[in-house]
Amino acid sequence: MDLSIIIPSYNEKDNIRPIVRRIHEAMASLHDVLYEIWFVDDSSDETLQVLSELAGTDERVHVHHRDGERGLASAVVQGFKLAQGRYFIVMDADLQHPPELLPAMYERLKQGTDIVIPSRFVEGGSDGGLGPFRKLVSWTARVIGQIALHRLRRISDCTSGFFGLQREVVAGAELDPIGWKILIEVLVKGHYRTVHEIAYSFLARDAGESKMSMHEQWNYFRHLVRLVSQSPSDRRFFLFCIIGASGVIVNEVVLSILLYGFHMKDTMASILASLVAMLSNYIWNDQITWRSQGEGRKWNVKLPIFVAISLVGILITTLVMHACERIGLMVPIGQAVGILVSTVWSYVMNNRVTWREIEHRERGEIVVTRESASTTFTRAKSGV
Repeated sequence: MDLSIIIPSYNEKDNIRPIVRRIHEAMASLHDVLYEIWFVDDSSDETLQVLSELAGTDERVHVHHRDGERGLASAVVQGFKLAQGRYFIVMDADLQHPPELLPAMYERLKQGTDIVIPSRFVEGGSDGGLGPFRKLVSWTARVIGQIALHRLRRISDCTSGFFGLQREVVAGAELDPIGWKILIEVLVKGHYRTVHEIAYSFLARDAGESKMSMHEQWNYFRHLVRLVSQSPSDRRFFLFCIIGASGVIVNEVVLSILLYGFHMKDTMASILASLVAMLSNYIWNDQITWRSQGEGRKWNVKLPIFVAISLVGILITTLVMHACERIGLMVPIGQAVGILVSTVWSYVMNNRVTWREIEHRERGEIVVTRESASTTFTRAKSGV
């Protein structure tokens, strides 16, 4: 079997026959390609009856119905287990993902790309099928995911439900998603090196009702928290932030004591407070954030590099503090602003230099390529 098209469905009785017909029409251009369509269905209406009738007359259509179970992402994982194809393509049942893109996705997978993602945000793409509020919700969810998880940052449409992949990407991956955004689970836990994005236009729904709800939004945030906790490099980022926050407290306490207890000059107090916070941060980061369990560089190499980076950070903090003081801000406030700026510097440089061997080994290199749309797939509402 060359290709398995996996479609999770929930109460989509009016869209089932149109999407199967359009899949067959699109795949007709790929001669001698063996493909199957797997519906993983959680429906409580007549959708299962429609699917069963189709499966009885179309040998390419297969149905797996789940009683008492619901969840788009988990349905896709079930589809991965059932599918026999060398390549998988996942799409929704509501016709908002155009089946006409299937041949282009298949060709990219056949050429060796690990993951292919139709994107609304590549040049030529569009999310016009969403209303203003849904666009805002989608943008917010996407940005939060990209901030929280480093593997999502270079993907323009990381929350899409429309994507293709090599079977090997999810082979052996421990997929355990919550809610509806299965692609972020695949991007974080999958085994891949190349991602290709193709521009497409997200279409307005003709039939059925949207499954978007506050409950699903909450599940999305739960899913992000779980993925961060399971991803060493992403967990490291948040640990660094927590330790940095403790360093802010140490810095401000020491600064206040030196300024108001010993009446030390601003510059000297700022430098000494930053040195104390730097040493505290190094100990915690080495033992927790970048804990290597004896691997990687020795402390006598890491510490000098960390000190050098931190000294530049101290200079940044002091300069920012003075700049804030000149515009009328109190010294402790200027110090806090300086700390925020120098923290960004310190994390980036320590991530790339001090503990770079560990980081490089864990993350590897992901190559992301994109192509603009040569054809915009549109359809009249009455045409389906």
